[in-house]
Amino acid sequence: MNITKLAERYINEHPSIKDCIRKGLINYSSLTRQIASDSGVDPKKNFDAILIACRRYFRKIKKEDILENKILGILKSSKLEVKNKIIVVVVEKDVYFNHIVELHKEVKKRAEVFHVIEGSNTITLITASEFLDSIKKMFKNKILKITNDLAEVILKSSGDLEDTPGVIAYLTTLLAENGVNIIETMSTWTDTLFVVSEEDIAKVMSVLRF
Repeated sequence: MNITKLAERYINEHPSIKDCIRKGLINYSSLTRQIASDSGVDPKKNFDAILIACRRYFRKIKKEDILENKILGILKSSKLEVKNKIIVVVVEKDVYFNHIVELHKEVKKRAEVFHVIEGSNTITLITASEFLDSIKKMFKNKILKITNDLAEVILKSSGDLEDTPGVIAYLTTLLAENGVNIIETMSTWTDTLFVVSEEDIAKVMSVLRF
């Protein structure tokens, strides 16, 4: 058994522990005993090896702070936009594609939100709630699910966003840790888009104010 890999895997599977290690807030002896207990290894026989592995991992992840600082630098210079009264409609994939084209034209005439996400078995439409009646007429029994009372949150960043690993992971983790459920998400070269409940708008604005 590779004790180093065991310890690192355990820490990576527990983000809260990893965060405390990074900030120097962990008791390594307690962590060592916890890892041994949860992993089913002999704590007396492997205590020193696990303890050393945890301390080495601390030195390793301290280097990640450099990347985190870069991510925060990008996010601090980003702009946040929020649009409410958004709906998400999931339809079967075998719909008449021209209906999506027609809907796109109708939405864009009014300069409203319109996104299409094509999955393996379904197509997800994200748009303003005022187009729900049109969607129902066009797709009828092909509609699988409709989610109302949503908001679209757009984080507009610099082009460095695409070249910096971990930005999306940082944002999704931050929202999740603050109790925000992401209904849909997508990104472009400079924009990161989240669809959340309208009830979470204030929370999102507070969390993403860098």
